[in-house]
Amino acid sequence: MATTDRPPSLPGGEAASATRPSAADLAVAIVDEVERAVLGKRDVIDLVLASMLAGGHVLLEDVPGVAKTLLARSLATACGLDFSRVQFTPDLLPSDITGTLVLDLATRTPEFRPGPVFCDVLLADEINRAPAKTQAALLEAMQERQVTVDGRSHAVGRPFAVIATQNPIEAEGTYPLPEAQLDRFLVRVGLGYPARDDELAILRDRLTRRTAEVSVSPVVDVTTFVAMQRAVEDVHVDPPLVSYALDLVTATRDEPDIALGASPRGSLALVTLSRAWALVRGRDYVGPDDIRTLAIPALSHRVSLDDDAWVRGTQADDVVRRVIDRVPAPTWS
Repeated sequence: MATTDRPPSLPGGEAASATRPSAADLAVAIVDEVERAVLGKRDVIDLVLASMLAGGHVLLEDVPGVAKTLLARSLATACGLDFSRVQFTPDLLPSDITGTLVLDLATRTPEFRPGPVFCDVLLADEINRAPAKTQAALLEAMQERQVTVDGRSHAVGRPFAVIATQNPIEAEGTYPLPEAQLDRFLVRVGLGYPARDDELAILRDRLTRRTAEVSVSPVVDVTTFVAMQRAVEDVHVDPPLVSYALDLVTATRDEPDIALGASPRGSLALVTLSRAWALVRGRDYVGPDDIRTLAIPALSHRVSLDDDAWVRGTQADDVVRRVIDRVPAPTWS
């Protein structure tokens, strides 16, 4: 495997990179800052940051109260990005997200008023509570980086990331996300309950600061964040690892418990995410462990279980884990 020990630097030439932190150093600083607010979840913070650096969207699926919203807001702040939050409800309209035309009384002409989707990071809170038409409006922004209002397209700009949340244990009054929209999320991840020591630290920190608000400071600005996204393209992936990622995705299409395996978008997601993950972890190359680690969050929401597996209570994560166990990873002599 062709590797170096030097982490990817920001674009701008060797002279500039010698006098400023590398993209990996900045990623570590961002995660350190966010971990001041979201304690004990460094791996999850790494994964969400890697997804944002890869230009992807994130689905946070977990029970209420485990800091999903806090994680999204803290990451946006630490990355110097503009943040908007939309609470999804059954009566939410597409125009509540995309914006709408209003009459300018001065000129007596319709004028487009942008909605909350025109930001750098959009938190779609409880996304599965909105009806299909509203979810479809967000889908266009996620995939095409634009919204269409009254026949005219409006670009949402870059960077742009959707961090959506949903509660997996509550189905009443919800609209399950269609497979097409699930496929647009680069990763699906849960936070889980904190360890006892971490939760004790959360309680002590709350008593010490004497306020419910957790202060997070910007580590980079939006220009630097975009440069970090470009630095992901400098992360090397050996050809055998590209084939390994493809073998994992292809294996999901032959798994007996899976009715519909991951598409080529899943292959692209796994390779792209592994490059960003390696950068966040301070390397300019991808290793087999990176792909194994990321296969479940990148692929499990892209497969559909068959009826028998669903009746047995089989989880997509477990099926993808079986695929990881049976597909051999490449080795180098």
